[in-house]
Amino acid sequence: MVDANTQLRPASALLPALGAMTSLQALVALALFAPGVVAPRAHIEVWQLSLFSCAVFTIGIPASFWGGGLIARMGSLRIASLCALAIVISMALAAFGTTAALLAAGLCLGLAFGPETPASAALLARLVTTERRAFVFSVRQTGNQIGAVCGSLVLPAIAVSLGPAWCYAAVGSCALIAILLYEWLQPAYAGKATPTPELDLRARLALVTSDRRIATLALASMPFSAMQVSLNTVFVTLGTRELGLNHIEAGMALACAQASGLIGRLGWGYVAMRLNASRAVLVVIGLGMAFCAALLGLDGASLGRTGQFAIAALFGLTASGWNGVFVAEIARLAPQDRVGETTGAVLTASYAGLLAAPAVVSILDGAASLGAAFFALAGLALCGTLALVWGDHGKAGQ
Repeated sequence: MVDANTQLRPASALLPALGAMTSLQALVALALFAPGVVAPRAHIEVWQLSLFSCAVFTIGIPASFWGGGLIARMGSLRIASLCALAIVISMALAAFGTTAALLAAGLCLGLAFGPETPASAALLARLVTTERRAFVFSVRQTGNQIGAVCGSLVLPAIAVSLGPAWCYAAVGSCALIAILLYEWLQPAYAGKATPTPELDLRARLALVTSDRRIATLALASMPFSAMQVSLNTVFVTLGTRELGLNHIEAGMALACAQASGLIGRLGWGYVAMRLNASRAVLVVIGLGMAFCAALLGLDGASLGRTGQFAIAALFGLTASGWNGVFVAEIARLAPQDRVGETTGAVLTASYAGLLAAPAVVSILDGAASLGAAFFALAGLALCGTLALVWGDHGKAGQ
């Protein structure tokens, strides 16, 4: 692995590593979406799906925060193998179909969900040039959409024809194949082992708090993540309940947003690469998602079908397209021998936004309306964007 303990390798080594790490995120996404996709056939209730998701994020937060030390010692591709093994075990547990099994599956999947992005950042940061970093990291982040799309298209057909257990078996089989790939690639990226010293809790927190630019990235990532997960989970409900869309139209609008998110992950990365201005691109993205959420929340029903679909596309372009540029900016600012640890520490804040968003939206929906919840999320995203602007004037050590 080309991490803190190896020499920089030529650009020809980038594509295999990028493919491996993109496939890892796709596998995590595929496993994360699997219970929800097969839920109607497997008779899984909404509260059981919520329990599964909360378990993933609850374990994913500490796994991300503390995973950097393991990455430095074991290498990114070995960590990728362990993540894939966690997916295999998680899918085997989920196949039992009980509430306890889904809870255990979620806890196990969190062990893959947390470390996979820091492991990817640590590896790719040493393989890519500064100029291409934003685009390469954005390509890597498309794994989430790839996994979601594959799961949406393939798993329902398997569930109907063979049964839900075979869906989990298919995901687990893909993960087993991935382990063989990662272990095959691992020797080519594993240099002489000279791991950096382990960091304690205070030192890990200092990676974020000692540099105002990194600290404001962590701060902004919380409302950005909350906005993204809310778009993915409750937009259809917003459409049918408050925007005047029928169920099929709302689903099509969300599909439009998801497609735009895939385009956004590549497009924003390309723009950031060409302009060499990742942080400025993140500011534009933050303003865009705040505008879309506020408009839909305040008066989305008056936009008409064309306007609603256009705003949904812009919403997905921003709220689902920021991740690659964000991780690239962390890698740019982090100490180059601590990219994995820094990415994990910053993503802890991001995952906290994922965990808190459902509760916040539910409370605001009960107190006012779902539109009010999206308007509140817009305000939080705007605050996060202003933090990015303020942090851009910070210097390391401030």
